[in-house]
Amino acid sequence: MTEKIYIFDTTLRDGEQSPGASMNLDEKLQIAEVLDSMKVDIIEAGFPIASNGDFEAVREVSKKVKNSTIAGLARASLKDIDRAWEAVQHAKSPRIHTFIATSPLHMRYKLKKTEEEVLEAINQTVSHARNLCENIEWSCEDGGRSELEFLYKCIELAINCGASTINIPDTVGYTLPEEFGKIFKNVKNNVPNIDKAILSTHTHNDLGLATANNVAAIKEGARQVECTINGMGERAGNSSLEEIVMTLKVKKDLMPYHTDIKTDLIMKASRLVSSITGFPVQPNKAIVGANAFAHEAGIHQDGMLKHAGTYEIMTPESIGLNKSSLVLGKHSGKHAFSEKLKELGYEPGDNALMELFGRFKDLADKKKEIFEEDLIALAEDRSASYDEHIKFVSLDVNAGSVKKHEANLKIEMDEEVKVIKDFGNGPVDATFNAIKKLTSTNFKLKLYQVNAITAGTDAQGEVTVRLEDDDLSSQAKGSDPDIIVASAKAYISALNRLLFKKTKSIVKKSAEIKIEGV
Repeated sequence: MTEKIYIFDTTLRDGEQSPGASMNLDEKLQIAEVLDSMKVDIIEAGFPIASNGDFEAVREVSKKVKNSTIAGLARASLKDIDRAWEAVQHAKSPRIHTFIATSPLHMRYKLKKTEEEVLEAINQTVSHARNLCENIEWSCEDGGRSELEFLYKCIELAINCGASTINIPDTVGYTLPEEFGKIFKNVKNNVPNIDKAILSTHTHNDLGLATANNVAAIKEGARQVECTINGMGERAGNSSLEEIVMTLKVKKDLMPYHTDIKTDLIMKASRLVSSITGFPVQPNKAIVGANAFAHEAGIHQDGMLKHAGTYEIMTPESIGLNKSSLVLGKHSGKHAFSEKLKELGYEPGDNALMELFGRFKDLADKKKEIFEEDLIALAEDRSASYDEHIKFVSLDVNAGSVKKHEANLKIEMDEEVKVIKDFGNGPVDATFNAIKKLTSTNFKLKLYQVNAITAGTDAQGEVTVRLEDDDLSSQAKGSDPDIIVASAKAYISALNRLLFKKTKSIVKKSAEIKIEGV
């Protein structure tokens, strides 16, 4: 029987403190609902005294969440604590989380308090919180840089005053795993009443060690981990929920602990938080990055095709993905290339395969991305490019808060220039409406993503567009200093690819019908 590790998610509080990550009430409720469905044990819904909006969010999350404990953060202030209680009291399981700094640096320069004054503040505020709520968590801010003997006194006092959870944060991401683990070991060995509380760990990623520090803390007695979806948080962020949970799941041999988290909802939570905050997940992010289950190197692809366990320590299904992906590029091997051709309906003989593979390698040296259309073209002995029978020529838009959003588009279609004016709910919508009308198409827009690929106010913008029609899809990118022009280029490129794919699909089906009728 393994011990349980309680998951305390602070995406709605510490995660929101990421500059630019503010969320409205509806967005916070969406995230809280997913966290609750994941069986997160404690959701820190916000800092109620920070603003009326934060108070309202904590209160509404408290009312709506069905299973998770809801925590509200409060400084060592009676007003803070009263406000936190007012917000969380409606929860099925409420918690007040109060804190005060205990490091010499913070006490001297931020609090301007002596050790005796900090101890008095702990006594007064934790006792007050416990009179309001049964579930009290106390944190020693900047615990990683606090003097141990004073830390022991603070923790002992907080427990005597009613705290049932003691959180030791590495507030500035300063400690190494060995250092941080020793703090927990020392606390367990030197605080006489520590058995009356759950030890919690809260780490930041300033040195890239947040998850490693949490693992070290668990090994030395921490039974609650404070974390965020995608590792969002102040400065370099917090330890990410997905990394902690999957580490415990994968490393059961060395860490005999478990969580109650429904891991198959991890990707859903990650994408929701990214979508709401506008913070894209870096492609190589552990667990939830786009490349986490993608393989390009030939040796890796060959191993994956023989047995997934050769290069994957967890299954994509375990976090809510359908499958891994074998990305074709200049590092890919013949095995993966052959399997992809089979997937597309082509099974060339050995000699033809070698010839196609050589041409594929030449193409991969020239192109950053290889698409299915490129492989179809190779297999059918065409030039390794699809026919761009729709070409962008020019675009002029009217936008802003006064004028009606209007797009004046010129394209070349099968060597014929066509011009149109159309309208929409914004310049991008107007542009896409114009393209659809000129080309007589109306495919589903499944992805529209904008990224800056250079710095500054004159940045080069890159737009990604994915279109779908029934079981076919196509994705393409467009770049330009003007983001609307980049959007038009991306849409037209994706449209060309999808039309090409549809043509091939029709030809293939016709051939199959003909064979069946013979």
